[in-house]
Amino acid sequence: MSPSVPLQEMIRAIRSARTQCEERGVIQRECAAIRAQFRQADNGGRSHNLAKLLYVHMLGYPAHFGQMECVRMIASPRYSEKRVGYLGAMMLLDEKQDASLLITNSIKNDLSHSNQYVQSLALCTLACMGSAEMCRDLAPEIDRLLRASNSYIKKKAALCAVHIVRKVHELGELFAPAARSLLSEKNHGVLHGAVVLIIELCERNPETLERFRKTVPDLVQIMKGLVLSGYSPEHDVAGISDPFLQVRILRLLRILGRNNEGASDAMNDLLAQVATNTDSTKTVGNAVLYETVLTVLHIKSESGLRVLAVNILGRFLLNNDRNIRYIAMTSLQKIVGTDHNAVQRHRGTIVDCLKDQDASVKRRALELSLALVSASNIRSMMKELLLFLSSCPPELRSHATSGIFNAAERYAPSQRWHIDTILHVLTTAGGDVRDETVPNLIQLITNASELHCYTVHKLYRALLTDISQQSLVQVACWCIGEYGDLLLRGECQETEPVQVTEDDVLDALETVLQSHMSSPATRGFALTATMKLSTRITDNVDRIRSIVSIYGSCIDVELQQRAVEYNALFKKYDHMRAAVLERMPVIEKNSPGHTNGESTGETIKEILPAKIKQGETLLAQQPANQVCDLLDLLGGSETETLQPSSTAAPGLSINTSSAAGGDLLDLLGGLEPAPLAPAPTVPVYEKDGVTLTLSCEKQSDTSLTVTLTASNSTESDISSFTLQAAVPKSVQLHMKAPSGDALPARGSAKVTQMVVLNNPNKVNLKMRVRVSYTIRGSAFQDTVQIDSFPGLNAAGH
Repeated sequence: MSPSVPLQEMIRAIRSARTQCEERGVIQRECAAIRAQFRQADNGGRSHNLAKLLYVHMLGYPAHFGQMECVRMIASPRYSEKRVGYLGAMMLLDEKQDASLLITNSIKNDLSHSNQYVQSLALCTLACMGSAEMCRDLAPEIDRLLRASNSYIKKKAALCAVHIVRKVHELGELFAPAARSLLSEKNHGVLHGAVVLIIELCERNPETLERFRKTVPDLVQIMKGLVLSGYSPEHDVAGISDPFLQVRILRLLRILGRNNEGASDAMNDLLAQVATNTDSTKTVGNAVLYETVLTVLHIKSESGLRVLAVNILGRFLLNNDRNIRYIAMTSLQKIVGTDHNAVQRHRGTIVDCLKDQDASVKRRALELSLALVSASNIRSMMKELLLFLSSCPPELRSHATSGIFNAAERYAPSQRWHIDTILHVLTTAGGDVRDETVPNLIQLITNASELHCYTVHKLYRALLTDISQQSLVQVACWCIGEYGDLLLRGECQETEPVQVTEDDVLDALETVLQSHMSSPATRGFALTATMKLSTRITDNVDRIRSIVSIYGSCIDVELQQRAVEYNALFKKYDHMRAAVLERMPVIEKNSPGHTNGESTGETIKEILPAKIKQGETLLAQQPANQVCDLLDLLGGSETETLQPSSTAAPGLSINTSSAAGGDLLDLLGGLEPAPLAPAPTVPVYEKDGVTLTLSCEKQSDTSLTVTLTASNSTESDISSFTLQAAVPKSVQLHMKAPSGDALPARGSAKVTQMVVLNNPNKVNLKMRVRVSYTIRGSAFQDTVQIDSFPGLNAAGH
């Protein structure tokens, strides 16, 4: 291939290469020829060579050696060379390279050129790769061109101004008057550029937004002209007059009408007109309708108009295009909290989308269906959700089971229905439920005392049918161990009476113990259930003893330890076995503010003693007849009183006891630090119903414990709640495990996160906290800066 081959010949040669190595050889030879011609002073084929080099660049090969050639060609007086030079600058240069500064003067000269196409080249290049310095230098020229008489130049200048505003925010004030005057233009290209520029200005400056709210009537008139205009071949797209401009105007109206009653009222009639007159049979019409819906939902619109917008989204759900169905459900998910009744009207259509073949549509339909569950439709919706769960894709099962459990807990019409629903889920997808499902169901069954017989019969039949669902098997084993006597009695009014023998029950538990499908935790449940049956049956106690003794040498340490302890009950403590294995008492549900036995910051504050006055100490006295109980780990029988003391040092409490055994384990001689007054809790973040409070406790001169407590006052549950913290480099940070990752609605429970800070250099302490969570299917993230840590002085430091 000779150095002077045309561009078409080079492309043909590259495409005909059979291997990548052959292609590289062709490109290397051509690049060498182009480089040699660039060195020639009088080169008539400069634009030809640069065009070939740009094609090489498009293929991903290095072409940086052509940057200076672009600069030289931009300065050329010939339009053909200037055009290729500007194209090369847009492709080969960016604002980070010094060579881009060399074309600033050329662009400035071309912006004043008499030829509109040369001006257009300069405007396009500046809008594509103009740096902040170039934008500052050339902004007055762009403002001048915005006021030119040529519509072709004005629309290019408007888009160039958008780039300048994005690069240098403070230059937005320069373009605001010109952007306002462009709205009176008739040319659609100029109007489109003006609307895009105004959107950019309003989003970046609240004061500019207030000024442009006065243009709402003008925008409404422009939009009405587009909606009511007849056929215009220049702007018509599938029967819609300039849909691109309509979409942009609707987007601008959405920004101008947000949180403003006057602007919203001025555009209500227009939005209703667009919603009713736009053809929804074509994709173009659906695009305009979708923007109309978003505008209606974001401004302070009338209730009837919002219902109309929701009905349009309902029509989208019937569309054959899956993309349209997807965006409809995404929009409905965002408004289901505020317009719940309007969305409920389309419940049947949404449930039908659960049967869609597309995984993304299924996921959105599932999230929206769960959000639509209420006390009035819980039975019908749960029937559909359970039907979906039976054919649900594996990646959606965990989310589906979690949502069904939450809905059943909130809206269950009866305890029996609640238990039946959870058992149905465990039977269908027991391997995909969360770990807390088993203890939660056990707690529910324990509290429903009148359903114990019904539940144990139902779980026994489920255990005989399938032992592969581990969660179901664990609950079944627990119930059989607790209520095995009710099972053997065979008297159950809610179900058909089934005669079950002691051998049948023990056979079922032995099957679980010996099955290869049973996890170690499941075997532990089964072994404990077998042991508990020893006090509930009479004829097969020896068989139970032999089963338990077998697992005394089990390879599983947990199972072995249980078996050894149970064997000891049979042999050494047989007289205590009935008392130890008696039926579990009713399990009280954790009150709000408690999770897994731990209190949140709010609860801790209530139980801490009041602030101790200086010179006073705590004296904890035990009753005279109290003996040291090794199992009384919580020390619940102690009482505390405030007494002045002249012998004890301030800040210490003396623990005395008249019982002889009371001091055997008191290795510290009874000296304990007196609890200090709780540090004050102050809010550090409050947005969209999510509140984050902070309290501090100083452990030493350099160590500090910070407790962050989050709550949710909205009407929707929050999931995937996480907190991330950052501190200065010289400060060591250790975040302990949070109390949970879910915030129920209306503040019914809270999440606490403890952060330990070590500040050896005693620098000025600051902390930045990132808050992340998911609500109504949408992920949110925000950051808060904490510059002061209150309560340190109150804690005595």
